[in-house]
Amino acid sequence: MSAFPYELFEEALPRLGLVVLQVDETIEQDFRRLFPPEAARIHVSRVPSGAELTPDTIAEMEATLPAAAALLPPAARFDAVGYACTSGTTLIGAARVAELVSGAVQSRAVTDPLSAALAACHALGLERVGIVSPYIAPVAGPIRQAFEAAGLTVPDTLSFGEEVEARVARIAPASIAEAARTLARRNRIDGVFLSCTNLRTLDIIAPLEAELGMPVLSSNQVLGWHMAHLSGARIAAAGHGRLLAT
Repeated sequence: MSAFPYELFEEALPRLGLVVLQVDETIEQDFRRLFPPEAARIHVSRVPSGAELTPDTIAEMEATLPAAAALLPPAARFDAVGYACTSGTTLIGAARVAELVSGAVQSRAVTDPLSAALAACHALGLERVGIVSPYIAPVAGPIRQAFEAAGLTVPDTLSFGEEVEARVARIAPASIAEAARTLARRNRIDGVFLSCTNLRTLDIIAPLEAELGMPVLSSNQVLGWHMAHLSGARIAAAGHGRLLAT
């Protein structure tokens, strides 16, 4: 039987890769909203991660990150790949994350939520940022230190003290919003960062900005913004915060 002839083609759409924690239930859904099918092609891989997010489980993730990145389609020509873990990047180190990912998958750019958040703060001219996170203290502390090391002032932080990722994904957006309000009430800040890709934040960003009168950033929003800038992909800006208009 002879083979039926066919032609090959390459799509013109930007290709984005995401390496997502095994336990993350949120960022993949957010990215499908931020990048509709006509804007970009999104490919997702999962990296093994513990049910509890601790410095030890993050250290183990460093060892398995290259294999997870290598599971992204090898024939795809990626314009940007993101490692979707804010705390993991903080404890592993952004430069080390980029080294591990770029050594396993071909991409024009590699980024992460921490690098994206710092870039977003500078793009918006923020100087005093409050941070809301779900983390326990050994994970939350380094996030604050990373912001301060980048030249930002962090007057205050609030954390839910939760290390079980299944519970993090189910923290009510109303609770996250109230934590942001509390930071804004008790400190002089010019922006809020909602840290963690597993927090459900996308729908509260714009209402909080209108209420607080300041930019509100989240891990998923800043990562999408940064990957859009790095890749040339069009991001759905409406209703997702003033950052996406920059």
